[in-house]
Amino acid sequence: MRPVVIIGGGISGLSTAYYLARTGIRATLIEREARLGGVIQTEIVEGCLLEAGPDSFLSVKPWAMDLIGELGLAGEVIGSNDHLRVTYVWKGGRLVPLPDGLMLMIPTRILPVLRTPLLSWPTKLRMGLEWFRRPKGTLGKDRSVAEFVADHYGVEAVDYLAEPLLAGVYGGDPDKLSVSSVLPRFIELESKYGSLTKGVLAERRRAAAQSKGAPLFRTLRRGLGQLVEALQKATIPRPEVLHAVAEAVERRAPGYRVRAQGEWLETEHVVLACPAYQAGALAGGVDPELAGLLDSIPYSSSMTVSLGFEKASFSHPLDGFGFLVPKRERRRLVACTWVGTKFSCRVPESMALLRCFLGGENHSLLDEPDQTVIASLRGELRKMMAVTATPVFARIARWPRSMAQYTVGHQKRVARIEARLRQTPGLFLAGNAYQGIGVPDCVRMGKQAAERITARQ
Repeated sequence: MRPVVIIGGGISGLSTAYYLARTGIRATLIEREARLGGVIQTEIVEGCLLEAGPDSFLSVKPWAMDLIGELGLAGEVIGSNDHLRVTYVWKGGRLVPLPDGLMLMIPTRILPVLRTPLLSWPTKLRMGLEWFRRPKGTLGKDRSVAEFVADHYGVEAVDYLAEPLLAGVYGGDPDKLSVSSVLPRFIELESKYGSLTKGVLAERRRAAAQSKGAPLFRTLRRGLGQLVEALQKATIPRPEVLHAVAEAVERRAPGYRVRAQGEWLETEHVVLACPAYQAGALAGGVDPELAGLLDSIPYSSSMTVSLGFEKASFSHPLDGFGFLVPKRERRRLVACTWVGTKFSCRVPESMALLRCFLGGENHSLLDEPDQTVIASLRGELRKMMAVTATPVFARIARWPRSMAQYTVGHQKRVARIEARLRQTPGLFLAGNAYQGIGVPDCVRMGKQAAERITARQ
């Protein structure tokens, strides 16, 4: 009987296997794709480092950096060029920079907000008056992000600040996303201070002391694929990897059995480190109620398109990290990163690299031919950035149903999932569908699953 079977070979499953190996427990890892790493995929083209999935992680969350340090990769860590960090928003036919001093959509400086053409004067006045909101004292019911932000700063702040900023991270709709799950810190500030602006200003000094000047984003010099490679090498004894489709999970005393490609594997513990809808399909034979809860977590799809240009034929100044396209102004393009500005070592001096994001709840977009996608994007970039040059190369990565959506009521759903798991000892979850979507959160959940398994030994 195998000690542990992990279903899913992305960063969550690999982290689980690594932390188990640290305690001497060998895992069998089942991954349906021919490679490990999930949405983390790094490629070098024409000297440019391309990330098909996430390109970095937030410095403020420690778990990825902790793992990187354990793997001996601390010397490979690079930070974003925050002294060049300007983000633009497409509005009314031009790119408008976000005003200085924003913490997400929370204004902390008066003059930049007064001067920006991104917001109307009624919205600016409302932002100023928000300072005088009184504390609520207690946490209220869960609300959508749109309802929460509009209550503080107005609908225009939702349309041109909250929606584009969160669309690039969650690929979701602020009318559906849960503020308690997506922006829990803002809920705490509202409860304590009333005014979000007042709360952010009051606690900014403490946050600055904790960050100690750390860049907003961190990554690895040779891409996040370097983390996947290091995890595989460091997991000693190496996990047994089966590139197969997990078909079923059943309880079988004293543990479980997992069917993959028609073969049954007996195991003491199962970690479902795959998307929640796949975990739900597998959990149906163990706990139908748990399966239904997992399957109810919605997902959006995403697509990244990397376009490389000769810099000599590229006239638009890349004086920032890129731009966002609000839903009110959007055709297809959600966001565009100017990679060489954000991470200068990833793009040769002779090249310009644009990393474009598409996606959302319209899954059919992923079915379009490459030529159609590229032609559409070039048309939008011609309008937004006057880019008329033909790209030297284009790379498309499609990620169907890859981004879990933390919709209103998500915390209650996760609480019910955890309650069901307590009734099914030996079954564990890890991944981006529950308590955080970024690389650090996936590492944290993998580590927690490993710790809980170790505690049962």
